Amino acid sequence: MGDKANAHPGAAGRATAADHPASVRNVVLVGHSGSGKTTLVEALALTAGAVNRAGRVEDGGTVSDYDEIEHRQQRSVQLSLVPVEWDGIKVNILDTPGYADFVGELRAGLRAADAALFVVSASDGVDGSTRMVWEECAAVGMPRAIVVTHLEAARADYEEMTRICAEAFGGDDPDAVLPLYLPLHGPQGPDGHAPVTGLIGLLSQKLFDYSTGERKESDPDPEQLPLIEEARNRLIEGIISESEDETLMDRYLGGESIDVKTLIDDLERAVARGVFFPVLAAAPAADGARQGLGTVELLELVTGGFPTPLEREAPRVTTVDGKPRELKLCDPDGPLVAEVVKTASDPYVGRVSLVRVFSGTLHPDETVHISGHGLADRGHEDHDVDERIGALSAPFGKQQRTLTRCIAGDLASVAKLSRAETGDTLSAKDDPLLMEPWQMPDPLLPLAIQAHSKADEDKLSQGLSRLVAEDPTMRLEQNQDTHQVVLWCLGEAHADVALERLRSRYGVQVDVIAHKVSLRETFANKSAGRGRHVKQSGGHGQYAICEIEVEPLPGGSGIEFVDKVVGGAVPRQFIPSVEKGVRAQAAKGVAAGYPLIDIRVTLLDGKAHSVDSSDAAFQTAGALALREAAVDAKIHLLEPVAEVTVLVGDDYVGAVMSDLSGRRGRVLGTEQTTGARTLVRAEVPEIEIGRYAVDLRSLSHGTARFNRSYARHEPMPPQIAERIREEARDA
Repeated sequence: MGDKANAHPGAAGRATAADHPASVRNVVLVGHSGSGKTTLVEALALTAGAVNRAGRVEDGGTVSDYDEIEHRQQRSVQLSLVPVEWDGIKVNILDTPGYADFVGELRAGLRAADAALFVVSASDGVDGSTRMVWEECAAVGMPRAIVVTHLEAARADYEEMTRICAEAFGGDDPDAVLPLYLPLHGPQGPDGHAPVTGLIGLLSQKLFDYSTGERKESDPDPEQLPLIEEARNRLIEGIISESEDETLMDRYLGGESIDVKTLIDDLERAVARGVFFPVLAAAPAADGARQGLGTVELLELVTGGFPTPLEREAPRVTTVDGKPRELKLCDPDGPLVAEVVKTASDPYVGRVSLVRVFSGTLHPDETVHISGHGLADRGHEDHDVDERIGALSAPFGKQQRTLTRCIAGDLASVAKLSRAETGDTLSAKDDPLLMEPWQMPDPLLPLAIQAHSKADEDKLSQGLSRLVAEDPTMRLEQNQDTHQVVLWCLGEAHADVALERLRSRYGVQVDVIAHKVSLRETFANKSAGRGRHVKQSGGHGQYAICEIEVEPLPGGSGIEFVDKVVGGAVPRQFIPSVEKGVRAQAAKGVAAGYPLIDIRVTLLDGKAHSVDSSDAAFQTAGALALREAAVDAKIHLLEPVAEVTVLVGDDYVGAVMSDLSGRRGRVLGTEQTTGARTLVRAEVPEIEIGRYAVDLRSLSHGTARFNRSYARHEPMPPQIAERIREEARDA
């Protein structure tokens, strides 16, 4: 890998269908926004011969599937797939957005891949969110490698960056994160910066010169070898320490020269097992050049060191009724199990699903079973349906190249799956199965919207359902208390993209309105009320009088109705009418228009008329009695309180706790976790954390995460409650 001979030109180029899982590599690119992932994908595709010298996909289109939104935002907002071929191996490169708002696309890429390539900018370093993704990959044993980009930057320092990577990613074993190459610098320019023009392989001790735009291999000058001796020895020791051959270290320490091929083979096995994490360097090709610096070495690492789909543990699968089902490891002849990792809408062909096949073989035009993923709490409809798929194709930019099949371990685009959503399982119609869904972050930024016009209102429901079908990190809520339509998003950029897609893809214009929390009202003290509804003007009269007593109950009690009428003052048939009127008025509120809860209403007395009393009259009297009782009572406005847990780096714990206190929060305690992070638990009024997803990211420089769950309703401070009452009166 990197020290092997160049691949034959005929072995590189556009990738189509794979013949066997062993000839597939699925690699996801991970890194913060601006680290150079998309540029690296283009450089790899150019080196593999899949694009022409202008950097365009042959036959038209662009390497990355940019849409108008990405052009406007100047960053990737969606997962994209670029399949290339190198040395007879199909490499599915999954490019993920680096911005935290689109972590759902990143998680989908991790699900579809068997190894991860972490892209780190030589000028920016390693950010906290990238470290957290590294830890996620480590937790599941995913093989990883690191590539350092932006070597052309004036302040780029490759050697220092490899040290930072070892510190950030090495954990207790920094010698598991070591460079395979050292950069070669050309003459200094007028600014004093010496550009990187080539690499020297630490194992092979060969020079790889990219200064002409074509990779040229040569032997180094004798005086160059002592400069790499220390780094080479450390790399060899790092590889040998992870070798499965326990005699190798003794032989090395005994002075034996270890064959380079043996070292490379051990290196590849250690990378595939996820115990050694090489660092490489890469830079895009200059204008008119065919190969970018380090791209050949990177492709050789991917094809030689990253695992095949056969080495990935089979996913957990059940029947649709929940019974476990054992699968053979990535068997093209096994039962069909595939997963939709991305859903997009194309204006010409409709819904297009990017699918990873884990077992069996998917063919075009066959009927498959689609199993929904149980995200009803996010506005997704559960579904188990059979549907005939359309064509299979290999995505490449905005093009789709037709495939005759997609075997286990490979990825393909599937057309015409009108019911499939991101995260759904595809299986044989006569053997329906369900994959365990991958974990998605909870969307915690509310976006309340309403249709801009009557025409938009007619299209809003369908547009929203399509939007959440594509993005499982988005939650659609029809709030029954506030009567608002709320899209829960991961952040402001996520919300902006959602609104733009509603407008541009589905033709729905919406207005963003202030988000309301579900407030409640309750009685703070005992009170009495008399409801009198008497009308005798012409025709059939109305007559109903009732007297009630209202008293507060503990939180969570709801509304309790008690009948204490004696002597038939209120006929038995009208007592349920009084209760119905009381409950109807309670739902409307008695102070600021919010539902009334946690009270006991006792019916004490009343009067009826033999002719004019009716069900409707006593419902009205019950409502009037409750409203009169509220006049002489102290009414508390209750606000929802959330239990909040924040996982934050130790450096930001103080700032987070201070910020929570400033939001009227009560910190309940802290708990030390792994990775120099602390879990902070607090209770905070929901009205204070509407934008906490955005504020916390800024406060912690993107290194903190939080979750929230409803705890209870409790009285608001008087000054805030009075302001809300005034707003209700003015409305």
